[in-house]
Amino acid sequence: MSDFVPIDVTELCSRIERPDQTFWTAAKQRQETLTKPSGALGKLEDLSAWLCSVQGQCPPRPLDRVRVVIFAGDHGIARTAQTSAYPPEVTAQMVMNFINGGAAVNVLARQNDVSVRIVDMAVDADYAELGFAVPEEVTRYKVRRSSGSIDHEDAMTLEEAQRAFAAGAAIADEEIDAGVDLLIPGDMGIGNTTPASTIIALYTNIDPASAVGRGTGIDDNTWMRKTAAVRDAMRRAKKIKSDPMALLAAVGGADIAAMAGFLMTASARKTPVLLDGIVSTAAGLVAQRYTYRSTEWWQAGHRSTEPAQQKALDQFPLVPIVDYELRLGEGTGALIALPILRAAGNTLREMATFDEAGVSDRATEESDAESAGDA
Repeated sequence: MSDFVPIDVTELCSRIERPDQTFWTAAKQRQETLTKPSGALGKLEDLSAWLCSVQGQCPPRPLDRVRVVIFAGDHGIARTAQTSAYPPEVTAQMVMNFINGGAAVNVLARQNDVSVRIVDMAVDADYAELGFAVPEEVTRYKVRRSSGSIDHEDAMTLEEAQRAFAAGAAIADEEIDAGVDLLIPGDMGIGNTTPASTIIALYTNIDPASAVGRGTGIDDNTWMRKTAAVRDAMRRAKKIKSDPMALLAAVGGADIAAMAGFLMTASARKTPVLLDGIVSTAAGLVAQRYTYRSTEWWQAGHRSTEPAQQKALDQFPLVPIVDYELRLGEGTGALIALPILRAAGNTLREMATFDEAGVSDRATEESDAESAGDA
């Protein structure tokens, strides 16, 4: 008999508080004193206020210690229903590509001085048999090899879902204890947009055809198979969608369950998160079902070409920082948005005020002129 004790999700939810709105207000007030017209930095001003609220200080600290954590896992639906343009073997191969620093996420991370961690939650591979040298830390939290084919069977058992959720929570704790300023959840898994689309469609009440996108660049026939798979998975899970953990077990995957635990723990630990694409957004939707407060600790890095992602973002609600028609995953969209988020904090922190720069404030000048006229 297993001695595993699941996380007390109710207790975890009780630790998630709202960001301190006092510092949001302080940021907005400081923006009005800086050497620029009121509101001239547009959405950067809202992002800077969010940073202040989640950090609990104004002006905000620099985002110097950012970490991408890629949750990798295979999905049985990709093999049985052929819902992807690429074979499942690519997942393990890409894990090695991440380790060797050759993927897009590695390039963007180096450009932004960000470190990358890869976590194998359910990759369908024995790395030794493949001749791959994988560090123990990559597989430490592995729950299983691949998930079930969600169109006709559960992705995993309830205990496996709980284990994956707990693993994600533990990973978040490790990163936060190490002093991270911002977390980015990335994903890697052939077929992972199928369960992600299923979860989002169930929680936003949209039909499969409206939820399913082109993923890895699938053709029309593959899109129809993928849409049918999402339809069948939704039928299987619609009666249990009120139970987020049961839903993860039925139509999710160990990678998505781990992301949900990761996101909720980051919120409980008052650590901001920059979401990536449809997979992390689906995990966020699961977390939101537990507590709406968790979403206030996140920003949406980018708008994916996957239509379901926007439906989920509307539920939070979050407005994506960039829209570059990306559909890669890995954390790449969030990394492209990161310089903008940094710019928001840097301008609020480093710009001179009108008084400091000896620059006249228009409002002050107008007030002085009116006073002189009255005299």
